[in-house]
Amino acid sequence: MLTNSDLVELTEFRRALHRHPEVSGEEVETAKTIVHALKALSPTRILTGLGGHGVAAVFDSGTAGPTVLFRAELDALPIEERNSDIAWLSEVAGKSHVCGHDGHMTMLLALGRMIARKPVATGRVVLMFQPAEEDGSGAKAVVSDPAFDAIKPDWAFAIHNEPGSPFGFVSTRVGLINCASMGLKVKLSGKTAHAADPQDGVSPALAVARLIPALDDLGHGDGGPRNDDFRLVTVTHATIGEPTFGIAPGAAEVFATLRTAGDAGLESLETAARDLASTIAADYGLGVSFEVHDHFAASINDADAYAVATKAMEAIGVPFGEENVPMRASEDFGVFGWGAKAAMLCLGPGEDHAALHNPDYDFPDDLIPIGSGIFDRIARDLLGTA
Repeated sequence: MLTNSDLVELTEFRRALHRHPEVSGEEVETAKTIVHALKALSPTRILTGLGGHGVAAVFDSGTAGPTVLFRAELDALPIEERNSDIAWLSEVAGKSHVCGHDGHMTMLLALGRMIARKPVATGRVVLMFQPAEEDGSGAKAVVSDPAFDAIKPDWAFAIHNEPGSPFGFVSTRVGLINCASMGLKVKLSGKTAHAADPQDGVSPALAVARLIPALDDLGHGDGGPRNDDFRLVTVTHATIGEPTFGIAPGAAEVFATLRTAGDAGLESLETAARDLASTIAADYGLGVSFEVHDHFAASINDADAYAVATKAMEAIGVPFGEENVPMRASEDFGVFGWGAKAAMLCLGPGEDHAALHNPDYDFPDDLIPIGSGIFDRIARDLLGTA
């Protein structure tokens, strides 16, 4: 159990993290802060540098049993925070914890306090603080790290706060929880010319004007990601030429996010988008090339892991259901499910709470004991108490 003193200290810890956000791949000081906090809990082992700046604390019972991993994320977002009513506002210009990863880390440290005080009877508990979730690269880097083999889990669980759901309500289900997605950059190359003689160049302007709505038309599946054929293409950015009046453009870029209800569908949608862009480029005499960014695998809840999680929530009185899932948003936790029985739980901060990635979002500290309590009960149900 967490004491009132624990909750005060954990709240202050969360707010300190909030003041000092670091974005994907840059989580050096955040990782150091986590390691310092973990050392006070005397885990069996602390691993650092996993998949970049990842940190894992292992609590080993010394008795044979499964390994149960609980994951939180280290990274923040490149978003300027606008939260004038809080005293713990980000102190880093253009960066902020407006996705709640500061709260997720704190829930994991709260779990560590409970495990340190009441060790499990069998197996191991692993607290995994993962880097670079926001760009989809972190989980893949962690599980590909040779050092991860020593803590490879049998079970894996994560909690992500999800605005739009009632406070303390957990949305979850068997099967798809988070869509697969990727960012596709389309680069069109032509030839510049003087703006007075555009016929001397090869402009991508008309190609871009045609490409943007055509990409949008690749989406379908009105029922959302509960339908296996759900596909969504969102154009997020476009540039044409230089910001000047004297040059007819010779290059352009279009950024599009592709999103589907599964990994196979994403591969198919990517092929369709590439073929479409290539056809349009050829029609206007343009060269075309592509880059892939922020590639997220679908996050799929295993039936057995779902059963363990829901049994734990029933035991401690946390309400749950299938409302608001699966989500269109992506989450790279699904990668941990490639080698373990995994489940993602979406914890509500309130129906009217600011949305994730909004500049006025802040994690509600009162979720810390709820999330860590769910994790603790899952650990006890799977591993017992010494």
